[in-house]
Amino acid sequence: MLNRKLRRNDEGQVTIDYLMGITIFIVALFFIFQYSAGLFTPFQSNSDEVTLVADRVATSITEKEISAGNINTPNLIDGNKTNDYFKNQLNLLTSGYDTEVTNLGLQGRYHQYNLNVTLENLDNSSANIAAGKPLPTSGNIGQTKRIVLIEDTKTGITEKGILSVRVW
Repeated sequence: MLNRKLRRNDEGQVTIDYLMGITIFIVALFFIFQYSAGLFTPFQSNSDEVTLVADRVATSITEKEISAGNINTPNLIDGNKTNDYFKNQLNLLTSGYDTEVTNLGLQGRYHQYNLNVTLENLDNSSANIAAGKPLPTSGNIGQTKRIVLIEDTKTGITEKGILSVRVW
């Protein structure tokens, strides 16, 4: 008779059963929150591609085109070269922009990118300059920002700035 009572006790409220149920529920809830963020992102986006292109172009501009030539100080740019670069090589009114975009590798047979470069002077806000095509209102835009030192070659004074390169 004692065996019959033990066999018929099927309540299932053992501590281990309760603990396993709560653990499975929490793990399932974690996965739902973890993967639900991916539902709101677009399925096809090439913003990573244009961001990499923007980074490559920013490196080329900073280290080759407008560099002050001091290899001991990275991101040190020459103020005169910078003004010349923005006024002549990125000028939309002349062929300078098209030539520079081609030289930077942004115009190819299969891909063609547009370029916008902005230099924000952190020490002198009136010295901000921008060049290139105006930014579109929609689409994937890759952007890279670099903190640079702008050197005045005549006086040797350096100012801080942020060089923003946008590619789309």
